[in-house]
Amino acid sequence: MHFFSDIGNVGALYSVPSAADSGGNIPYEGETMRKSTAICLTFLALLAGATRAQVPGPLKLIQTIPLPGLKDGDFDHFQVDLPGNRLFVAAEGNSAVEVIDLKTNKVIHKIAGPKAPHSMAYNPDSKKLFVVDDGGPNQVEIYDGTSFELLGTIPMGAHADPSIYDPVSKLMYVGNGGKQAKQDFCMLSIVDTATGKKVGDIKIEGADRVEAMALERSGPRMFVNLYNNAAVAVIDREKRTVIDTWSIAKEGRNNGSMAFDEADHRLFIHARDPGKLIVLDSNSGKIITTVQAGGMVDDAVYDPTLKRIYVTGVPFINVFQKIEDGDRYDLLGQIPTGFHAATAILVPQLNRYYIAVNHHGQTDAVVQVYEVVP
Repeated sequence: MHFFSDIGNVGALYSVPSAADSGGNIPYEGETMRKSTAICLTFLALLAGATRAQVPGPLKLIQTIPLPGLKDGDFDHFQVDLPGNRLFVAAEGNSAVEVIDLKTNKVIHKIAGPKAPHSMAYNPDSKKLFVVDDGGPNQVEIYDGTSFELLGTIPMGAHADPSIYDPVSKLMYVGNGGKQAKQDFCMLSIVDTATGKKVGDIKIEGADRVEAMALERSGPRMFVNLYNNAAVAVIDREKRTVIDTWSIAKEGRNNGSMAFDEADHRLFIHARDPGKLIVLDSNSGKIITTVQAGGMVDDAVYDPTLKRIYVTGVPFINVFQKIEDGDRYDLLGQIPTGFHAATAILVPQLNRYYIAVNHHGQTDAVVQVYEVVP
């Protein structure tokens, strides 16, 4: 569809009717004006749409990677192996982990061992993939990163689901226990990915479900979402103990996703109820500001280079830009996602953002590949 860039050409393209139409009828003046007004408004709307379409958004969809053979069912989290140019995605509802070659953007293997995989860690030194699975016995499964052979399992408490990997210490922290274990506390079980052994636990009293976590690189702290408590636990990883708890209850509840801007000491907590991004001071736990960010969200990430927060949910990826003048986070763009597309990963080294889209009806599951637009 082509549009005239010169507004002066509107009259040439859409001329006002003459006093008599082709049938010899004389139109009423009001009718002529209504037709002219409607034509002009339609053209201006189309012109405005074309102008908007020419404005680049923060993410540009450049490819979709088919995930053949999957039925309806949710995905959970991603993990990346940069040295091996591979991306792992937990196809939770299909009892599999899909392995994608990042050079060809094609599926190269399906790990069919996990029953309900949720989150993962990959140690490029030991070349082992660790998968948190609560579909049968709650456990962490260890797979050879080349042959994908199951090497062993590490037992976990009930509801083994969220985890985070520290690439410096090679330790993986796995959330488990709580309400589903009929306990009034949760555990963060610590797995050494170099040895494949559990090396300890961190007990979080009063918690019945943990979700997303963030690690401090310049110090020993770790932040953990306490989903049903509307709070964030602050943990000393060296002492392996909870040192503080910060409430977000006055702004929201059901806090699942988390992102961290360590340089500017800001922690971003997404509360599904009422669909809000809550910004905390990561030194004091004080609530700084909030922004609306949609309700059904499963992943959030902060890009320190572009100073953006990506909040992935249905029906949009909401992208917020940090404004240097004060604590402002302006909505930079809303990118429509696919069916149940709520889990994603930002790979800044590749300038790519990946999001998983469920199989539904006759439409195959895919991973959407976005280029990050500066």
